[in-house]
Amino acid sequence: MNEKITRKNPESLPKPVGNYTHITKIPKDAELFVTSGQIGVDMDGNVPYDFNEQVTNTFINIKKVLESEELNQDNIIKVNIWATEEIDWEYFYSKWDELFGSEYPAMTIAYITKLGLPELKIEIELWCAKV
Repeated sequence: MNEKITRKNPESLPKPVGNYTHITKIPKDAELFVTSGQIGVDMDGNVPYDFNEQVTNTFINIKKVLESEELNQDNIIKVNIWATEEIDWEYFYSKWDELFGSEYPAMTIAYITKLGLPELKIEIELWCAKV
């Protein structure tokens, strides 16, 4: 049986208030991958002050971590986002769409006071599955 990852928004629930899916289901034999939170650091270890520059670097790092395991947007089943500043959703979704398109996984977003290092403003963790 060739099962695949499926995403759905049950009609019994309100529509998502953002770009995410209420339920992402993986087949029982899928291989699971969980990333550490990806942050806005560049290859030289620099973290820009600007929030959107950190978003850009974070998405670059997400792409690299996915590619390291031969994963892509279709493999993402859950995203957890933590931010210390209000997210510029127009900018954020433009970066998201460049990398992932419009297939949105399950997602949780939280605004918090601090991340692991004082200069960090956003961190994104991915849960992925390969069928």
